[in-house]
Amino acid sequence: MKLPETENQYIEFKAEQVSSSVMAEEIVAFANAEGGEIWLGVEDDRKVAGLSRCYEEYVMNIGRTGVMPPIILGYQEYVFDGQRVARIIVPKGVDRPYYTSKNRYYIRVGSTKRIASREELIRLFQASGLFHYDIIELQLASESDLNYSEISDYFTRYQIEFTTESESEKRRLLQASDVLGKQAHPTVGGLLIFGIAPERFLPQAGIAFAHFKGCEMNADLLDKKFFGGNLPRQVDNTLAAIKANLPIASTLQGTKRVESPHYSDKVFRELLVNACVHRNYSITGSQIRVFLFEDRIEFISPGRLPNTVTVEKLIVGTSYARNPLLVRFMENLGYMDKLGRGLPMVYREAKMLGRNIDFIDEGEAFRVILEIKGE
Repeated sequence: MKLPETENQYIEFKAEQVSSSVMAEEIVAFANAEGGEIWLGVEDDRKVAGLSRCYEEYVMNIGRTGVMPPIILGYQEYVFDGQRVARIIVPKGVDRPYYTSKNRYYIRVGSTKRIASREELIRLFQASGLFHYDIIELQLASESDLNYSEISDYFTRYQIEFTTESESEKRRLLQASDVLGKQAHPTVGGLLIFGIAPERFLPQAGIAFAHFKGCEMNADLLDKKFFGGNLPRQVDNTLAAIKANLPIASTLQGTKRVESPHYSDKVFRELLVNACVHRNYSITGSQIRVFLFEDRIEFISPGRLPNTVTVEKLIVGTSYARNPLLVRFMENLGYMDKLGRGLPMVYREAKMLGRNIDFIDEGEAFRVILEIKGE
């Protein structure tokens, strides 16, 4: 084992004299991010100062009593330049968000830690399933920002004649179904499904579509569009753009041109619905992006996977609901089911066509890369 070259997002150096409260803060910051290592007995400038004793019990006690909820740490000792140092391994937390015994939430940013902002706390609580952003009310929006024709069509599915109900009963129905909140303002989910122009209040909502001539981002653009409106409209319009721009490969067999096998519409539809329903709407300034290249199509959705969900679990059908209200509405509208069958279906169809597919959870986004041109 070599001593790390420098502090970074995953490495922190601490001298022996560090207090237990500071150690707890560092552990919390790593656990709320991607995990990391604290090298005890090493100065900030990488000078090995060493340890005078074993700190394993001390460190484990901090993980049990100084961090909430408690976390199990790894502890290893090494000798560098004749000096003993400890490598404390902090796993990526599965019970995020973590906080110190002083009720402070920290996150790791580069080679430093800091107290989490309100927006960052919202993301941490969303990842834990303790908070759902789609259920909050938008105070600046009102009932007039909802499309009552589409709301009426929705309730017709349940044999409810919405248009003939009294105003008080209409409001009761909208609040009971979470289209409106307790204060009679549209919820995030209600506006995204039934809003006339959700992007007026949620500028992060919408899908940006781009078709590139080559295989790189710096290639010439063949088409570029932005699709706003409610989620069903976003999905339908983006699917139409994909189909209009997607080249269909073919081969010449004698004098007859035969099209190569290609993806069914349900594959692209599933990936679009998945991006819209499971994206993190608390992340502003970033929309869903769909990039079509010569060899692949990429679906990029803001927000990482929740705490216990991994790419491997998604492939075998593990479902999750960052936005359960959106899931309920889109399921009732026939755009999805909650059985977790969507991504496994996409994975199977790609493999049947001999194409590669990658699910990537990194940074603050979830990316699906679907190969559209085989060998």
